[in-house]
Amino acid sequence: MSGWVDEQARPGTPADKSPSPHSQDSTSDLEPPLRAPHEDRWAWRRRIRANPHQLRIYRAVVAAIGLLLVLLGLATGWLPGPGGIPLILGGLAVWASEFRWAHRLMLRLKHALHVYQGWTRRRKIVSWLVFLAACGLIGWGYLAAVGPPTWIPFEVDRVLAVLPGVDIPG
Repeated sequence: MSGWVDEQARPGTPADKSPSPHSQDSTSDLEPPLRAPHEDRWAWRRRIRANPHQLRIYRAVVAAIGLLLVLLGLATGWLPGPGGIPLILGGLAVWASEFRWAHRLMLRLKHALHVYQGWTRRRKIVSWLVFLAACGLIGWGYLAAVGPPTWIPFEVDRVLAVLPGVDIPG
């Protein structure tokens, strides 16, 4: 099984110290960030990892489930309720169980969250205000370029008519 960290060291490394599965070595980003097959904590997954054919099928299924969750998150992000972001993060977590690139991305997101938690209350408020202002500018730019959608109620059209550069079809 190419790419897995096994009991023996890779060529060019000392025999007593095998490379970490999380290290930045020459292995592919598609390799899982997990331990060697015999070190997996679940017996069913140890059996799958011991068979290269089953492992390819398993990884294809994991990739498909992760993609489905991400696509559902993107499709439901605009709906009310907990649709978008939790589904996207769930898909990323599914991918992170098998793919090194997703695992690294998940670690970056966790680090960013810890950094954000260390911010002062004032800095958090200012960053949210800047974020909301940027979203408002993007929304205004869209309305100015394309115009408001035809399905919005008349009352909203009247409010949007006061925005500079937004033409209401009449």
